[in-house]
Amino acid sequence: MNTRFLETFLWVARLKSFSAAAERLNTTQAAISNRIATLERELGVRLFERDTHAVNITADGEKAVRRAEEIVRLTHQLRDQIGGSQSLRGTVSIGTIDSIVYSWLPDLISKVHCRYPFIRIDLEVDTSLAISRRLVGRQVDLALVVGPVSGADLINLELGTLATGWFASPRLGFGPRVLELAEVLAFPIIGYSKGSYPYHAMMQQLEKAGIDEETARIFNTNSIATNIRLGLDGIGVAVLPKIAARDYVARGELVELTVNITVQPLVFYAAYLKRVENPIPGTIAEMAGEMAADFDKRAMELL
Repeated sequence: MNTRFLETFLWVARLKSFSAAAERLNTTQAAISNRIATLERELGVRLFERDTHAVNITADGEKAVRRAEEIVRLTHQLRDQIGGSQSLRGTVSIGTIDSIVYSWLPDLISKVHCRYPFIRIDLEVDTSLAISRRLVGRQVDLALVVGPVSGADLINLELGTLATGWFASPRLGFGPRVLELAEVLAFPIIGYSKGSYPYHAMMQQLEKAGIDEETARIFNTNSIATNIRLGLDGIGVAVLPKIAARDYVARGELVELTVNITVQPLVFYAAYLKRVENPIPGTIAEMAGEMAADFDKRAMELL
């Protein structure tokens, strides 16, 4: 029995769609249908009931899920223990955000490549909210986001924090003193995308200070590169991870402001689906924890 066909069966069962499974496994819907049909012939039962609107797992299919998970898990263990990590192949989809891209993601990808040279990584960069939705929808295997992520069968591993601050171009004329929030709000605030965790955290701080969303002029983006660019051009005061702004501050292109209301740090999580048959996302999540801790240590030495 082909374990790849069993993995296909598990993906169709999770996603309840042949086309979604085909997209997830980087193949065609016809190939997915052929694998399932072959598996059904070998087992002598129907695993799914198909119609034009939905794919529903049968009672025999439900019985097969746990055993298929066990077989696939044991196959991965055999490859890992006998063939070593060099023998593992496949694709792991990772969703993450700009803040992590600008910090320790390159170190993580390098380490994954060294340990699993034949594992391919599909990388998506979006907002934490969008990536979390894709994880819950089984469209990514691992989410590295500001979290945690809520959902059934999800494991969240806290990775640490990233200090953030207020930054502006010297041309805005802020001096080296403690600024009142009202002075900062004389300019637009260049912040995180609307609906994101950092956005809500910032709005809560503004509300505590008596500033509502309509009073504050906030330019929302989901790109740190865009925030930096707007800050450099003097469009407004940018809220940035300190590590992303460090080089610009060193060159005198940005200045860090001391404001009487501090910006909350970003709290990162690695979230992944609890699937015993595929331990790689969990392993990469643990590696992400190591990279984040090492990065935090080096960042503290530099800041």
